[in-house]
Formats: sequence, C-alpha cells, structure tokens
Amino acid sequence: MASVREGNQPVLLVVDVQVDVVKGAWDAPRVVGNVALAVQRARAAGAPVIWVQHNDDELVKDSPEWQWAPELAPAAGERLIHKNFNSSFEHTTLDDELAKLGATHILLAGCATNWCIRATAYGALERGYDLTLVKDAHTTKTMDLDNGQKIEAATLVQDLNIAMTWLSYPGRKNTTAKAQDLAFAAGAVA
Repeated sequence: MASVREGNQPVLLVVDVQVDVVKGAWDAPRVVGNVALAVQRARAAGAPVIWVQHNDDELVKDSPEWQWAPELAPAAGERLIHKNFNSSFEHTTLDDELAKLGATHILLAGCATNWCIRATAYGALERGYDLTLVKDAHTTKTMDLDNGQKIEAATLVQDLNIAMTWLSYPGRKNTTAKAQDLAFAAGAVA
C-alpha cells in the first residue's frame, strides 16, 4: 500500500511539451496555450512548477526536436527533471524533488496523453499523491494500429480524462480541472 501524503501542497508538473512531441498532436496550439496558462496560474499563486523533459533514441537530448515548445520555458529556479521512460517517476529524481517541496498534490499537464501522461498519473497515485489532471492541457497523436484501425487522439484524451474522474485509491483524491479553473492555494487545489 502506498504512503498517503498528508496535507494539500500543490505542485504543477509539466511533462514533455517538446517540439517533436507536440508536432502533429491533436489540437496542439490550444493545448500548449492551456499548459502555458496553467504555468502562469501556478507562478502567480507561488506554487512550484516542475518541468519533465524526455529523451531517448528518437528524441535526442539537445536536438532541436527535444527543446521545449516555443511558447513554454522554465523560469529561473524551477526544477527540471530529465527522463528516459514513460513515467516521470521511473529512474528520475522526481519523487525526491517533490519531497523537498513538501508536495502532496500534483497538477499534471503535458504530452503524450496515452504514454507519459497516463504513466505519470498512475505513478503519482500509486506513490500516494493526490492528482488533478489538467483536462484541457494534455494531448497526443492519433494511433495507427497494425490492423489498419485508428484510435483518434481526441478519444485517447477523453478516455484519460474520464479515468481520472472515476478511479478510486484509498486515502487519495483524483480529479480533472480546466486550466482556467486551477486554484493553487493550499486547501483550495482544483
């Protein structure tokens, strides 16, 4: 059983909003704008923002494709985590950084819904954090399956938004909220 984290200290986690990840993603300009709005709201409230950046054989560190989407940039002093796996927690210092901040509640935004956002959301809940998925601030690309079928990106986004409102973990809260509705004050996290 996970250690449930007491309190309500919010942290915004921005995952993989990188040039090649958002290129061709569903409704990317709107979603990236909503990620930027979430960052703006967190900073205005004095809530920490942690940036997670993926690299692997296809997304090579320091390449133009690996960079943050042009609309986004970590501010001085904001934490940056590099990862090589879908979950932002696996083989990274994320859990340690969250502990240093006294974080108990993760507000999650970024890419790609069906891979890194899903894995990070479940990873957070399994580690005892409360979770708010910013439902209009994550995206992915349509999946072309080997059998010729497709799973539309909008369907993948909707599926995770629904899952995050219906999941149930003991002692933890999970929900979704729009970027414009986020509140970061301790005790008032949406």
